[in-house]
Amino acid sequence: MPTMRGDAMRGLAVFISDIRNCKSREAELRRINKELTNIRQRFRADKTLDGYQKKKYVCKLLFIFLLGHDIDFGYMEAVNLLSSNKYTEKQIGYLFISVIMNSSTEMKQLIIQNIRNDLQSRNPIFINLALQCVANIGDREMAVAFTNDIPRLLISGDTLDAVKQSAALCLLRLHRTSPDSLQLNTEWTARIIHLLNDQHLGVATAAVSLIDALVKRSPDEYKGCINLAVSRLSRIVTSSYTDFQDYTYYFVPAPWLCVKLLRLLQNYPPPDDPSIRSRLNECLDTILNKAQEPLKSKKVQHSNARNAVLFEAINLIIHMDCESSLLVRACNQLGQFLQNRETNLRYLALESMCLLATSEFSHEAVKKHQETVINALKSERDVSVRQRAVDLLYAMCDRSNAQDIVQEMLTYLETADYTIREEMVLKIAILSEKYAVDYKWYLDIMLKLIRIAGDFVSEEVWYRVIQVVVNRNDVQSYAAKIAFEALQAPACHENMVKVAGYILGEYGNLIALDPRSTPLIQFDLLHSKYHLCSPTTRCLILSTYMKFVNLFPEIKHHIQDILRHDSNYRSSDVEIQQRATEYLKLSEVCSPTVLATVLEIMPPYPEKQSPLLVRLKQKKPLMESEGAVEPTSSATTTPVTVYIDDVPKLADTAQQNGLLVSLDTPESNGHYEDSTFSSMTKPATSTVQSNKKFLLKNSDIIFENELIQIGIKGETTKSSMEIELYYGNKSNFNMTNFSSNIICTGELESELRMNMEPTKATIDSRAQIKQSGTIDCLKDFRDLPKMSITFYYNNMPQKIDFSFPIYLNKYIEKATMDSNNFFLRWKNLEKSSQEFQKIFPANFPMIYDDCHQKLEGFGWSSLTGIDVNTENFCGAGIIHTTTQQIGCLYRLEPNKQAKMYRLTIRASRDGVAKRLVELLEDQF
Repeated sequence: MPTMRGDAMRGLAVFISDIRNCKSREAELRRINKELTNIRQRFRADKTLDGYQKKKYVCKLLFIFLLGHDIDFGYMEAVNLLSSNKYTEKQIGYLFISVIMNSSTEMKQLIIQNIRNDLQSRNPIFINLALQCVANIGDREMAVAFTNDIPRLLISGDTLDAVKQSAALCLLRLHRTSPDSLQLNTEWTARIIHLLNDQHLGVATAAVSLIDALVKRSPDEYKGCINLAVSRLSRIVTSSYTDFQDYTYYFVPAPWLCVKLLRLLQNYPPPDDPSIRSRLNECLDTILNKAQEPLKSKKVQHSNARNAVLFEAINLIIHMDCESSLLVRACNQLGQFLQNRETNLRYLALESMCLLATSEFSHEAVKKHQETVINALKSERDVSVRQRAVDLLYAMCDRSNAQDIVQEMLTYLETADYTIREEMVLKIAILSEKYAVDYKWYLDIMLKLIRIAGDFVSEEVWYRVIQVVVNRNDVQSYAAKIAFEALQAPACHENMVKVAGYILGEYGNLIALDPRSTPLIQFDLLHSKYHLCSPTTRCLILSTYMKFVNLFPEIKHHIQDILRHDSNYRSSDVEIQQRATEYLKLSEVCSPTVLATVLEIMPPYPEKQSPLLVRLKQKKPLMESEGAVEPTSSATTTPVTVYIDDVPKLADTAQQNGLLVSLDTPESNGHYEDSTFSSMTKPATSTVQSNKKFLLKNSDIIFENELIQIGIKGETTKSSMEIELYYGNKSNFNMTNFSSNIICTGELESELRMNMEPTKATIDSRAQIKQSGTIDCLKDFRDLPKMSITFYYNNMPQKIDFSFPIYLNKYIEKATMDSNNFFLRWKNLEKSSQEFQKIFPANFPMIYDDCHQKLEGFGWSSLTGIDVNTENFCGAGIIHTTTQQIGCLYRLEPNKQAKMYRLTIRASRDGVAKRLVELLEDQF
């Protein structure tokens, strides 16, 4: 820009110099107050201030504000500068507005009008200043005001390239700060996507960032970007760096654009079109080939740029997970980085190989690097790289190498950093259980684990050991033997005392015939650890003593003496005192038969899901299931209550291949406490569970992943349903910019009416918020609304879309009638369009009470004495809409011999009967 009069603003320079020369805080305040008084007087008294003087005084106010002082005037003068035709004055005006935004509504309207004037001008410099100001402010008012102006600049053929770049980045900023307020016209979608083909690489780079953000919000709408992204990527990758002189960074052509294009493609599955997929594979193959070429420069910038493109290409290959040759090549390339001198490269290689280990095509290729990874674990200096090495060993583990990997991890655990020990303990416990071919080996590993890292063994780990022993009769004797031996160590960790105490209390009699472990020796050994333990562990040991009274009557008097001792009988700990008192009285008044009944051996635990994965995912909420953990379906972890309060409350586990536990299911919400959803996730019987959420119940969990749990409660009155949605944050980070929308499209817009309260913008860690609202049924409907959840987690945008489970049966009111009325109404509904019948096989056990419960949960009445066959079900209901009432009758006929059902429904409105049958047919 040409030099203009007053650009130096000598008065501002003098003022800044005076501030710097102040010797004290008081002197600075006096100088600032003096200047503020002078500026205020000039603004009030002199109405003929020119642009230069206004600019100078506004700059002084801005400087004072940046020093930390409040400014309560000068806003109008700054806004007046926006109307100036001089660049420097307009620039200072925009700078002031961007830094000190007045919340006054009238002032905002003036600012928006001035910005709109500049956006509509033909001066590209003024347009860029306005766009930068909008992006800097980036609030909801700006997004609403310019939701049409800025996209027009972006797609206009007359707009300069520099302005297009600024417009794209400004839209990206508004989309990030106010996604719901920025509503882009769907007619602009194709033209925005077409910017990927813009000749100016700067415009294309800015456009890719914008499209990537828009794709995460509406992937189907922007699906057309795949072809153009692949085409643009192909042209860049196959060209020489000399073809992109202005956008070549250390001999790498347009690395930032390449990385963004590769990230954009990761939002979609592999292309269906064979030609596009082939072209994309060629691009990825070319990037892998270029990574093998000698470096064109020894400067670190060259290798960084080339490796950035390479790693993003590998991420895309992992995301596609369909080309075995590319996956194996990517694994081999990453293997070369494992011994690179650069710490960052080793870290990134280990992290990417963790993902490759989850693919069936590359798992074996990853296992070839097992020795290299183990060496990295032992010799790496950087703790973060060692952490990734542990993750990779966990991911590559399978039945063929489990014992070697577990042993290496145990060996390293003795010298591992304290920051990663707890996670290593969890992973060793999971792997040793997952791949245990012999439970004796598993118990040896677990007791060694407790001995090596007892301080880092969480309750879930030693609880799990107890559950394995209780559920396996063939290892109980061995467990008692090694637990007894472990107690003999001079230094015995308290967790080891807990495990040994519990096992000996249940199965100490199995080793009592050995002269080295007689009942008295077991008792004396355990009691030698008693005074070294915490009150909680002492309570458990007291319970073990009571078990000994039942198992070994010959040492009963020894135990009674301990219970009578003042340290227990008069303990300051209420729990210890209560146990000692009650156990002593129990041993004195109860006969051996009663004692045997009260203190009988623990029954096996119900088998569902292991809590260890829950704990591991709590430590890494965004960790993908890897290696041994392949997600299939979710299950609710329910605590199992066992005797006398001090034994483990264990989440259940599922049986797999004869072993106790299956870790092939991802954790549900076993450790998500204080949730109102807890009562929702426990159906009365297992067969009443519905694969259609919220269909048969008035409350349900409708969505859940590692981060969030969404529950619903509903109560219907006629055609209106009052609902409450609960959003639970399961993670250790706050969720910000949280918003939820239930969207009705197509015919649903005229069939359902939504009226939902706004949600809070933030959900704290381990907390939940509630959203209330009503859903009115205007007329019978078939499709489901869509629910869209957006929020920021750990500064990363998240978007969740799923079908909102609101079904027609929610508006059914039970109807009662006698046999005559039922068949009279049944006969009146005899048109073919009013009846629908379906014969289908039974999906669940054919239990009368379960069927009755499902039909009533669906909303219908269950009428008795209607059908001559008492095994059949008949009933009626009325579907309420705002415009009409629809009468419905049903008849369900089970055939237990053939394990089939026949369901017949008649309704007074055409098509309704078919829809109701479709909802019910897979529930029986």
